[in-house]
Amino acid sequence: MSRNIIIGIAVLVVVFTYPFWNAAIGSPAAPELPIPYEQQHLGDSEFKRANHMQILTDWKTAVVRDGDRLYMSDEGIAYMMSLQNSCLDCHNAQQFCDACHNFADVTLNCWTCHVP
Repeated sequence: MSRNIIIGIAVLVVVFTYPFWNAAIGSPAAPELPIPYEQQHLGDSEFKRANHMQILTDWKTAVVRDGDRLYMSDEGIAYMMSLQNSCLDCHNAQQFCDACHNFADVTLNCWTCHVP
């Protein structure tokens, strides 16, 4: 009985401390992304990395539900809210989308509606 308790406690300790062990050992670095010529049209890179799916979701809502197709940047430049006709003009899908999504093991469903 006490042997099972000790094994259970050991398993729990390993499970709960795994993130710390993994961080100490080190995980592979995220892929380096080439920076296109107009880097700041949606804000800084960290903002875009952290919020890109929310940006795309907000754009989809604005375009599909509200009929609003233009995004006005802080610099006063208008961009078409379009994955195919704006984002992919600067960003190569294999270098940007696929590289990070493969690293993070995220399944893309963008191409069910959009033509790559």
